[in-house]
Amino acid sequence: MQVKVALTVWESRISPVFDCAQMLLVADIKNQTVTGRCYKPFLSTFPSLRAAELFDLGIDVLICGAISQVFANIIEANGIRIFPFVTGDPNQVLDAYLSGTLNRTDFKMPGFGAKNN
Repeated sequence: MQVKVALTVWESRISPVFDCAQMLLVADIKNQTVTGRCYKPFLSTFPSLRAAELFDLGIDVLICGAISQVFANIIEANGIRIFPFVTGDPNQVLDAYLSGTLNRTDFKMPGFGAKNN
């Protein structure tokens, strides 16, 4: 099974707020293994344009920090699954996604415990 995952990044962390994130780490995953990864600028500011950009990139899953409901609704309406309120090193977060452990509290933003997903 092939999946394309986008993580919002800022410096060496998951970007704390999706709505103003300017960079994506895009990972191609096949059979639970990363087969490719690249960084893509993510400069649109309007919810519909951000959603269209993700859709055009073929993103199946979005992993991000805080995200406003307007952005989340439009992105999910485009069939993209969102894992919000995530924090940490993007490579460790991607590994946690692959191993099914992304719900650990050390990957959740303060105030958003493991029960939120």
